[in-house]
Amino acid sequence: MDKSYYSHTTYKDAEDLKRLDFIVDSIKKLGLPNAKILDVGCGNGNISMALGSIGFNVVGVDIDETSIQNATKKNTFSNIQFKIIDANSFTMNDEFDAVVCSEVLEHLEVPSDLVGSIFRILKPGGVLVATVPNGHGPREVLITKPMQWLHKREYDGPLLALKKIMGYSNTTRQSSNPDLTHIQFFSVSSIQKLMSDRGFKLLKFDNADFIEKIFPYSFLTRRIYFLQKLDCSVANYIPKFCTSGFYTSWTKPKN
Repeated sequence: MDKSYYSHTTYKDAEDLKRLDFIVDSIKKLGLPNAKILDVGCGNGNISMALGSIGFNVVGVDIDETSIQNATKKNTFSNIQFKIIDANSFTMNDEFDAVVCSEVLEHLEVPSDLVGSIFRILKPGGVLVATVPNGHGPREVLITKPMQWLHKREYDGPLLALKKIMGYSNTTRQSSNPDLTHIQFFSVSSIQKLMSDRGFKLLKFDNADFIEKIFPYSFLTRRIYFLQKLDCSVANYIPKFCTSGFYTSWTKPKN
C-alpha cells in the first residue's frame, strides 16, 4: 500500500503510524475517492492532513484553540478545513461519508453524547473509525492510573521533573492541549456496548501496541524504532485485553 501520506504528518512513532494506517485503510474501503470526512478532536491535524493528501475532503474540528492554530498553519490543502468547534454542536444530518474519532472518547465525561452526534451526522452506510486506549491494559494500569493517583495527592512533582529532564512532555504529536487527562477507561466489551447502543455495527476490531510506551522501557523504545515496530507486531498476536489500545471501525446501517 502506498504510504506517501506519512510525509504529511509529524507522526514518527510506530504505533501512531500503525493507527494512521488503520484509519486510512478503513476509509479507503468505502470506495469513495472524494469522500467527505469529519475528523473529531483533530488536534494538530496529523490525521486530517494525511487523509487530505490522499484526496479526501476533510473537516477537522477540535475545542482546543492552540491545536487548531497549529493545524491551520501547517495546512497547504484546499480540501482540508480546520475549525474550533465541539462536534456536538453540529446540527446537520447524514452529512459525512466517514468520521474519525481517534484518542478522543477517553477524555469525555459523557462519550455516548458524542457517539450519538456522530451517528446522526454520518450517512447511512458510512464509517466511523474510533481508537481508544485499553483502560485495563498495561499502559493505563501501570502508567496512567498511578500518575493520576499521584497527581490528585500532589505527589507527582519530583516524577514530572524527572520526566522533563529525560525529554518527556505533557503534550503529544496528536494534540497541543495541555490537559490530556483520561476520564474513561474502556474495555473490549464497554467500547463495543457504547457503539452498539448508539446504533453502530462493528466492522473491524484491531489491537494497537503492547508495552512500548511503559516507562522505563519507553526510554529505550522512543530511541530505537525497531523495538516500537516489534512491540506493535507482538500486539497483533495477543488477546485484546492484554494490549494498550484498540482500533475499531463501525458502520451506520443503511436500514
